[in-house]
Amino acid sequence: MDAQNRTQDLTAVILSASPSSAIAAASSFLRRHSSDQPRAFFSTAFPALIRRIFGFDDPSNPSWLSLATDDPTLASDLFKLLSPSGPLFSSIAAVDRHSLIKYVFPIERLPEWMRFALQNDRYASVLSDLCPLFKSRVREDKIQGCYQLQLNVFEYYVFWFAYYPVCRGNSEIPDPADGKKTRRFLLENWTSSLPGLSASSRRSGRKTEGKLYLQLLHAYLRAFVPKCGIGSYQPYRSSLLHYSSSYDVSAFMQAEFFVHALIHFWLLDNDFSPLPFNLCRSFMISFPLLAVLGEIPPTAGLGEVLNLMVKYLNCSSVAPLEENEKILPGGSPAHGWNDPGSVAVGNSTNMISSCESYVGTWNMALQRPLYRFILRTFLFCPIGTSVKNAAQVCSLWMTFMTPWRTSSEEFVEFEAPEVQKLENSKKANIQSQGGSSEEALYTPSWQFYVLSNYLFYTSLVVHFLGFAHKFLHANAASVIELVSKVLDILTSSKELVSLLRKVDEAYHSKSSGPSSFSDSFYKYVPSIREQMQDWEDGLCETDADGSFFHENWSYDFKLFTDGEDGAQNLLQLFVLRAEHEIQGMSGDVSHHLLALDSIKAKMNILFGNSVRKSDSLIVSEEAHFLPGRGEAFIPKHPGVGKRVWADVKYKGDWMRRPISENEVAWLARLLIKLSDWLNEALGLDQAEQSDSVAGPAYMEINPTIPIKGPKEAVHLVAAFVVSLVLCHLCRQC
Repeated sequence: MDAQNRTQDLTAVILSASPSSAIAAASSFLRRHSSDQPRAFFSTAFPALIRRIFGFDDPSNPSWLSLATDDPTLASDLFKLLSPSGPLFSSIAAVDRHSLIKYVFPIERLPEWMRFALQNDRYASVLSDLCPLFKSRVREDKIQGCYQLQLNVFEYYVFWFAYYPVCRGNSEIPDPADGKKTRRFLLENWTSSLPGLSASSRRSGRKTEGKLYLQLLHAYLRAFVPKCGIGSYQPYRSSLLHYSSSYDVSAFMQAEFFVHALIHFWLLDNDFSPLPFNLCRSFMISFPLLAVLGEIPPTAGLGEVLNLMVKYLNCSSVAPLEENEKILPGGSPAHGWNDPGSVAVGNSTNMISSCESYVGTWNMALQRPLYRFILRTFLFCPIGTSVKNAAQVCSLWMTFMTPWRTSSEEFVEFEAPEVQKLENSKKANIQSQGGSSEEALYTPSWQFYVLSNYLFYTSLVVHFLGFAHKFLHANAASVIELVSKVLDILTSSKELVSLLRKVDEAYHSKSSGPSSFSDSFYKYVPSIREQMQDWEDGLCETDADGSFFHENWSYDFKLFTDGEDGAQNLLQLFVLRAEHEIQGMSGDVSHHLLALDSIKAKMNILFGNSVRKSDSLIVSEEAHFLPGRGEAFIPKHPGVGKRVWADVKYKGDWMRRPISENEVAWLARLLIKLSDWLNEALGLDQAEQSDSVAGPAYMEINPTIPIKGPKEAVHLVAAFVVSLVLCHLCRQC
């Protein structure tokens, strides 16, 4: 009773006192009672502490993370309380050691797909086998007739920690420059019950708050995710000689849980295909989430936290090519590239910078979720919104593609002030001695990494070019810069370009068998093809992004193809459009012109010294529109200069463009279906056989063929009237 009374008094202090006083009281209580009375604290005071830290309760009491924005002292005190070496985690370890406390995490705060799975008996019964997060944690509540996720104290805190940036991203109001707020069609509004996170209660500055969260994230990654790699926790590695009965199972499970919690909350939250296709097929289940979550973009504002997570997990040592081949007998990973729970094993010898984790440890857990996160951002980013979030996602993508550029210096800003001071002095000494910190380049020792993530360097590039075309008109300067940065990565090394080309040749030689040139890479083709079909599951069978290449998508690589939906043609078209957009800009445009020249030079490196104009790219000096797309690609300033926009033929249908904010979604879809039916009935959907510039379409009627009966005449007249109405409505949209 005495422990309960003290805990209740502490709870009252946490809820009513100032943040500094509450933190001091909680820290003092945990230090004095860490060994004998932890259960009373976590059963009564800990939930109140969670609410105050993350702001999940009262709108008049914003989160401590928000208040730390303008208070460095509060930020320091909060970090000391929540750091892995602080009093809170010492008590968490003590109470979890004896399994004294279990929490039920609110189902409405879980990722979208988890909420659906836990509400269905068929899925809930196999969740423990599908995802590491559910192992021994799913329990049935017979009173309420549903399944629950029961967590220990550490797991409960990690879930709230991972959920915080998701909730913040869903509740933030865009900047005035971003235009109208994008409507998000979620299953329900998560943030309605979280006024502490509403944008109105947040202060204008978020730099300190974001930095504090990133400091905590870095501290947790260092403490819970081993730098030596998760293989150090595996008793059975490359042989039985590595067996040890003293391996730490709890540390392995803690690391696995922490990483997968971040992945599922941040990357897979509203993904309609959250798990690998083959894994679901082996359990004979499928998640019917496409109709509900089909065109919802990922949560915005996660770029910084994801960037830090990817950098840390990829900051690693890398084995030489011959060592990596031991991991890939016959060219295929021992556990398969599509199994998020599997971990590649092997020894690493060659250290990059001062990072010591193994390159393949977490890579397979990241591959599919990260690929789909980036691709869904490109496909479903609504027209009329700012490209700021997409630019952050591009930065995340480029970080994942260039692990050789990551160094230990990039994590110094998240260290304690004394560590930062020490590292800065070391850096100053190196520079004073004439040392330089040149940017690292791709080397053949990273070949296995590129092969394992081949789709990030090829297929995703083509998807990105479709996104660049869609948003070039809205923000030409930013999009040109992003395209230049992506091409800079691909062309930064001749060895990298050569590797990408050789694998592409091996992939396209599958019908005739491997050639002598591509024989050594042909063994990777089956796994790469399986990756492509799984990672792009449900994303590339639609025209969601309104780009060039989704009409007849065939799970093929188009980075080096000469077709009209290939990367070379898309880049040529992009350069033409960008030149016209730059002509309409005011002020100094020399920087943008230099960026375009850089893009052209990189195209020559990527596609050969002489980039020829594709036959499907027909340029007319007098055309002002794009056939079939209406005003989609009309420049903002059509009257600037004598050089007008060109008539360019390509695949794509203006009627398949993404539905914008000023259109009624259900009516637009209905009218499109009617238009398709009429086009098919009247024979207007046949491909053009002429290479001439598209002109008005006419329907010829043979007068010698009589109209049989009044019914056919009425049908013809009705079709004509409906087509006129559809044309009028489409112009209005």
